[in-house]
Amino acid sequence: MDPDTEVERTLRNENWEEGERWERPPSSYGSMKSDSDGMEEGGDEEAHDTVALPPSCTHGETRLQMNRPASPETHYTMTTQQTRPPGAVFDTRSADLRDFIEHYQDEYYEEEEDDDDEMLETNSPEPPEPVEPDDPTQAEEDSQPGRLHPEQDLPHIFKSIQSALTGFEADELRTFMVEFKQWEPKITKTPPQMMEGDLLDFVDKIIEILGQDCSLLHTIRTLENINKKEEADELRKTCRRALIRHHLKQYFIGKHQIIREGVVRAGRQNLLNNIYVEPLITLCGHGGDDPSHPSPPLQVPVPDTLVGLNDLFRLQKDGQPVRTVVTTGIPGIGMSVSVGKFSLDWAEMHTNKDLQFVIELSFRTFKLLQNNELRLSQEISVMEVIKYYHPECKDMKFLEEADCKFLIIMDSFDCYQGSLDWQNAAVINDNYTKAHPDVLIVNIIRGTVLRGARVWILGRRAAVSQIPSQYIDVVTEIQGFSDEKKDEFLKMRFRDAGLSSKIVAHYKRLPSLVKLAQQPFVCWIVATVFERCYRYLGYGEHPPRLTPFYVNITIVQTNRKLQFYYGKLDNELKWSTDDKKLITELGRMAFKMLERNTGVFCEEDVKELAELNLTEVTVFSGLTTELPLAAPGERRTFGFILFNFKDFMAALYVFTMFCTKSKNVLSPTSLLKPFLVGEAKSAAGLLQSAVSRTLAAPLGHYDMFLRFLCGLLSPHCHGNLLGGYLYPQKTQNVSGLDEARRLLERTIQTAEENNRERVENLKECLREMTQEDE
Repeated sequence: MDPDTEVERTLRNENWEEGERWERPPSSYGSMKSDSDGMEEGGDEEAHDTVALPPSCTHGETRLQMNRPASPETHYTMTTQQTRPPGAVFDTRSADLRDFIEHYQDEYYEEEEDDDDEMLETNSPEPPEPVEPDDPTQAEEDSQPGRLHPEQDLPHIFKSIQSALTGFEADELRTFMVEFKQWEPKITKTPPQMMEGDLLDFVDKIIEILGQDCSLLHTIRTLENINKKEEADELRKTCRRALIRHHLKQYFIGKHQIIREGVVRAGRQNLLNNIYVEPLITLCGHGGDDPSHPSPPLQVPVPDTLVGLNDLFRLQKDGQPVRTVVTTGIPGIGMSVSVGKFSLDWAEMHTNKDLQFVIELSFRTFKLLQNNELRLSQEISVMEVIKYYHPECKDMKFLEEADCKFLIIMDSFDCYQGSLDWQNAAVINDNYTKAHPDVLIVNIIRGTVLRGARVWILGRRAAVSQIPSQYIDVVTEIQGFSDEKKDEFLKMRFRDAGLSSKIVAHYKRLPSLVKLAQQPFVCWIVATVFERCYRYLGYGEHPPRLTPFYVNITIVQTNRKLQFYYGKLDNELKWSTDDKKLITELGRMAFKMLERNTGVFCEEDVKELAELNLTEVTVFSGLTTELPLAAPGERRTFGFILFNFKDFMAALYVFTMFCTKSKNVLSPTSLLKPFLVGEAKSAAGLLQSAVSRTLAAPLGHYDMFLRFLCGLLSPHCHGNLLGGYLYPQKTQNVSGLDEARRLLERTIQTAEENNRERVENLKECLREMTQEDE
């Protein structure tokens, strides 16, 4: 029996008694208007019926509430209330449901307050012509949250479920309903009258309770359980586009709903939506702070260069929607978290609904394929890659359809270490041709494979700079937090408002830390460190010290390198000799740069000053970044990721040479007296050399270097923080700190008389070395 015949038979039933009839609940889908002439006549006969506004109900997954009278012909709906004059019949469509749902509920509650017994009367002549926007395509492209594809929207799923059940006999339908209700807890709790309604009532109710995706999946499973495999297969085929989208949504929710920060601790995970603060994303990247100036100001993008995270693919180039967007930023700026938030918002149907599919093909995916899965066969097609990581997405032939709008996310570009030959790689023109991963990547970015896809590439600037500009539509850069966003981030992390207020006030006592917290991962370190510190009674009397934060940044970035590029687990983060050498050599290069009074370096400097591989320094270390080219054709230049990080790395190198090799590099002509085994190292001689060099140089040249060196002399820094990483776990603490303290105090007294502009920095140096409240 088809839907129209069933509805018509219901309308013509003269013996239907109102008292014996189960009252139909509010519908989650809305009125079903048949295309048959007979049904239209039936609707006209009842055009002047009076319909009472039904009681409101609370909705779960769909949050859609429609009102359907005794017949499937629409008398009064949310959309007729909104725009149709009396006497109008509205053919319900999903786009209209979304447009009017919010307004309908607001007016509905207002009217209920005014007069609970008010009766609404409508007639049903022919509906007026629908009002269409001037350019519906443009409206869909430029507005959020976008429109679902018709095959993924509620009306299609509703009609598909209804069609799959329409041909059932009464006993078969009853069996289906009992089986469906038995294995779904949410349905089990519903009143037994639900089983007494007709087919439309049943489909309405399950979609209202379970949501469209779960209703579809449970319907298919139930059909298979009652040996209706043919109907199940047909329903699966009809709604395949919606099913694939559902599987992808569940994948992203499972992966990104909980954010994992640092070492995961049981019971301490945070939901991404609860703590996420969107960083500034700009179309005019500057590569972080400009190290060519001694005191670079904080660079804040102007409003007209900013773009929202979820609006990246609303951008246009030459009047056309962009295809390829590259997003970059310095290490620790939050690219991975931004990918997670974008994907989670799409999966939860908050934004970008017009993207039918979002498929993650990380460069780590291709790296794993190349290293582990392709030992026997070195070639694979892009559809096989998608199927391998998303088995439910096999045979997605509609990716080749012109109306299929989907996104490929390719993050972690710097993780892929293959050779990408942009000039000579073979051209692939279809999605099923097998090729080496290097060739697949080139063709995806070229646009010859997955032609209809939008492509989002993320990676550090030193890595993504190799992509030819003709394959890129837009380059964006994540530039961190504004002052307001820093405070918002710190306040959102704690339920205790008093604690969050203390942390915000405390970190603002140190201006250098305020600037440093522009980077989201530094904000996370601030929150983590201060939360721990405020557990101790009396903490917060003095301003925080700066050196421990730079030490923590170095440790976090090095550990992330081991996890990100080398696949180490949380319990395997032991620094190897090569890891320690990288830190030391970077420090040596930073010290040479400090002596030359320069903030930038190039490839030749890396080879000359650090004897390291350029990629190891500029990509893997997480401590440096490539700077944008001032003009095309200029040589590539690089700098350290944070303000004054060069000074810290130089101080770390000087202290490491002093601690491990008994060498005073500030006075290279003389070696310190060799230490005996178990003998503590005295810091007074090293500090004397540093103070002399600082006072002999122009103001500001070595000031931060001296401050960091004093901070590293503190046992908290070199013993508690760096012990077990850069230095042995039970390394002997540096001695002579009392003598070093007296040296600084004498220097301050002398400066107050003869060199007052040095006094403030010297006092900060003394505090960095002696303060012990952390």
